[in-house]
Amino acid sequence: MTIQRRSFLKLASLAAAGNAAALAPFGGLSALAQAAAGSDYKALVCIQLLGGNDGNNMLVPGDTAGYAEYASIRKGLALSRSSLLTLNNSTTLTLNPNMPQVQQLFQKNKAAFLLNAGALIAPLTRAEYLENSAAAPPSLFSHYDQSNFLQAEQALSADSTGWGGRVADAIQGTYGTTQLPTVVSVSGSHIFGNGRLTQGYTIVPGTASAGVGTCWEGSYCSERLSTAQQLLTMSSGATLIQSDGELTSNIYQYASNLTNAVKSVPPLTTPLPAGNPLTAQLQQIMQIMQVRSYLGARRQIFFATLNGFDTHANQLGTHATMLSNLSAALGAFYTGLEQMGLGSQVTTFTVSDFGRALQGNSEEGSDHAWGNHHIIIGDAVKGGKTYGTFPNLTLGGPNDAGGNGRWIPTTSTTQYAATLASWFGVPASDLATVFPLSPQFAETNLGFV
Repeated sequence: MTIQRRSFLKLASLAAAGNAAALAPFGGLSALAQAAAGSDYKALVCIQLLGGNDGNNMLVPGDTAGYAEYASIRKGLALSRSSLLTLNNSTTLTLNPNMPQVQQLFQKNKAAFLLNAGALIAPLTRAEYLENSAAAPPSLFSHYDQSNFLQAEQALSADSTGWGGRVADAIQGTYGTTQLPTVVSVSGSHIFGNGRLTQGYTIVPGTASAGVGTCWEGSYCSERLSTAQQLLTMSSGATLIQSDGELTSNIYQYASNLTNAVKSVPPLTTPLPAGNPLTAQLQQIMQIMQVRSYLGARRQIFFATLNGFDTHANQLGTHATMLSNLSAALGAFYTGLEQMGLGSQVTTFTVSDFGRALQGNSEEGSDHAWGNHHIIIGDAVKGGKTYGTFPNLTLGGPNDAGGNGRWIPTTSTTQYAATLASWFGVPASDLATVFPLSPQFAETNLGFV
């Protein structure tokens, strides 16, 4: 039986998973390699909150004057003061009532918050922004553009790479290549994992196969898979087609490596919250971490997403559900990592397209903004603290890009990413290469990890 052209093209489109020149041998790992993978392991887990999380209702001033100013501007979007979760004495900020798991992690010094961080080309004041006398990121307040910017952390171009991919490039010489690419997305293909030398691997949670070899219709799965693999061994003489074939062959091999690895260990028993949209992604990440030694992985980077934060209308109910799901998933994921003995070796962090305006709109929602607050979790995190500067909430004040509370970031997400990369193992001498914008900022290490 012949494979349908549509199915073959679907296979080929899933092949963005690794530069053939950067692949390790696919044979069994030696005992020494497995031991090394287990003794010197670190992972970064990036969770993007798609749509623009409303940081103004995630962290709220807890002092009397600060809360009064917040409530007077937010009006119908303001959370009641009595509902807010208190944090420890290191901050006067309070936390959204739907995030008790994150509160507990913060109180135990396992979590920290980064305040008012966002996309910047260089430090920028309100006067410079309004007078257009200094560079600002292009297409501010656009989901697509700002999402790509924060994943790239450099000027975008047709062949832009992501900072996760460039970090993987930078540590490859020290930590080598493995039976699975260093960067793994459990939420589709994104610029984040594309490096100059290697590309990230995209996996469909629960399959271990990125969709390769999946049977889409009929009862001819084995025949389709066999035919597809035969096609991949044929030499077409066309460079583009041949390259696609090589990449797709790599995908088949990655899928096989991961499937064999998973078979070598007992199933995970850590329960993650049912019905939570993050659960399948985080379970898949934990499963790959579980077989890190089999794969020879000493460094791994994961990318996940939680969608639904574009709250232009009916925000209070929607945002409560989103933050409840996020907090429950983060809490269970941290517990699972602790049970696996990886609490100090994995740092989980959030990013978002941008923040949302402090002042609400006419639809009981809030509009696209700029600077935002972010969560960092792990035993390696210097937790129980906030980093960065909480914005002045005055409309039209020193941190407002206009007049409705769109905060100009006082910390760059480049600094955020560079701090994580330094902990991960990127040498200080390589930071300017990995993060071309980092020389514009006085600090490249914010000290939270």
